[in-house]
Amino acid sequence: MTADAVIIGSGPGGATAAEVLTRAGWSVVIMEKGRNHLLDPDDPTKPAGDYSNDEIKFISRYFLGPDPLIEPRAFRRNADEGEHTHVGEVNSIPTTVGGGGTHADGKVPRFREEDFRLFSTHGPQDGAAVDDWPIDYDELEPFYAEVERAIGVAGRAGANPFAAWRSGPYPMPPGAPMYGAVLSSAAAEKVGLHPYEAPTAANSIAYDGRPACNNCGFCAFFGCPIHAKGDPVALLTRAMATGRAELMAETYVSRIVTEGRKATGVEFIGPDGVTRTMDAKLVIVAGGAIETPRILLLSGLEHPALGRHLMCHFQTIVVGHFPHLRLHPHKGRAVTHVHDDAMVQDERTREAALGAGLPWFRGGLVEHSGGGLPIMEARHSPWGRGHAQAMRDSNLRERMWAFIMQGEDLPYATNTVDLSPSVRDARGFPVARVTYEPGRHELAASKYHGKILQSVLEEMGAQWVIHTSSPGVSYHGVGATPVPESRHVIGTARMGDNPDTSVVDRWGRVHTLDNVVVADSSVFVTSSGYGPTLTLVALAARAAHHLAGTKPG
Repeated sequence: MTADAVIIGSGPGGATAAEVLTRAGWSVVIMEKGRNHLLDPDDPTKPAGDYSNDEIKFISRYFLGPDPLIEPRAFRRNADEGEHTHVGEVNSIPTTVGGGGTHADGKVPRFREEDFRLFSTHGPQDGAAVDDWPIDYDELEPFYAEVERAIGVAGRAGANPFAAWRSGPYPMPPGAPMYGAVLSSAAAEKVGLHPYEAPTAANSIAYDGRPACNNCGFCAFFGCPIHAKGDPVALLTRAMATGRAELMAETYVSRIVTEGRKATGVEFIGPDGVTRTMDAKLVIVAGGAIETPRILLLSGLEHPALGRHLMCHFQTIVVGHFPHLRLHPHKGRAVTHVHDDAMVQDERTREAALGAGLPWFRGGLVEHSGGGLPIMEARHSPWGRGHAQAMRDSNLRERMWAFIMQGEDLPYATNTVDLSPSVRDARGFPVARVTYEPGRHELAASKYHGKILQSVLEEMGAQWVIHTSSPGVSYHGVGATPVPESRHVIGTARMGDNPDTSVVDRWGRVHTLDNVVVADSSVFVTSSGYGPTLTLVALAARAAHHLAGTKPG
């Protein structure tokens, strides 16, 4: 029997497509190359029980994958550097059932109206392919509302003065604030900023059969042991509960099989190492903005825009030290407060952009965040007799507070994902090669907004402040890597109405393949300065409803 759809990838995009389609009565097969640590295979309504608050397991041993020795990536800043300058971990998102949704701390902001109209609102930037999306916020809003209810989002409507309009309230109220975030929010308000409780896909109260978050502190980069994070647990659970979804973990899709303008199925390698094919009426690709172009390229798809316009969010990281204050960053959800001011143009921002020789620039969402975790702190504390006292003093954790700005990347055609000419994964297939370098826009916006964030930490009482970035550049810090580490990967299969300049249409359907749909952040035209998860989930829901002929509810 042939399923109505084969979905490649079980992360937020694939899980959303599966939930919408199975609810409409479709049968789907979800193929995930990573292991299943999320759901009990005998009862998918129950958690697998594999998650724990284990820093070594998740950070050092690649529990959620991918292991860079088995599935590396190649990297270079530009073509002038040769084939590559680095092979290993490159901005990897978990390869596991649930994908990137398993390791995130769950911040799920919506984009604003102007994020879909960047060219119309602000105009061009030299060297960047700035363009408007083929859809607008008003068209996507019903799908934002639907997926917020489906995954469970805690937030407070009206808390963010810059937010786009909403058709209804958040499903849950905000969770408890972190102590450090209370202090940093007060300091931010004193310098004229507008902090607010971050919309978060972590339960503040019991919701949809899952418990409230207990604020254990192991949120960012960890799977939730009690499954208080709803994305993508809720969506996969709902899809599997219908009985119309089959989940195939440890299943590596090596290519989409095509004949002319149609996909006839997929070729895959199962956990037994045997290569097989499965017929497919429809193929939905949801591997993320690095793995999706890789599988399309391995499948022989050719398009001048495929793999181009990679965006990663240029992170500005400003850290302050508070020798006489314990900020308790281990209590909470990694980030409970954010502010959007760097996304909004004002007279000072416009003057700063002109001073940098740019027509405009935008920063991004700023996270109010604590210091590192205990083992991370131990590794960076001095060894010997003073180590125990250094850990008790906790200068690198309890007494640190940070701002992380997810700065908007512009889409440059030179920032790409293609197939490495020489590096292969453990199965013998070419790995993805990332070519990425920030432009003048990203550097100028980071420098300007970093000074504002420094002033907030000084207002808060910091003894000293460090300003760095990811990817690192020379004036931001010593020893910083040029490899981006944001875990936000965007672009590479952009949507548009013109098949000559875009890879997919406004519904995510590949222009040259009538029954292949992309349902992840690779379809984004621009990156905005907000995390991509909620928007890619809303787009996946919109695409799936279009396929099924249903409406959001």
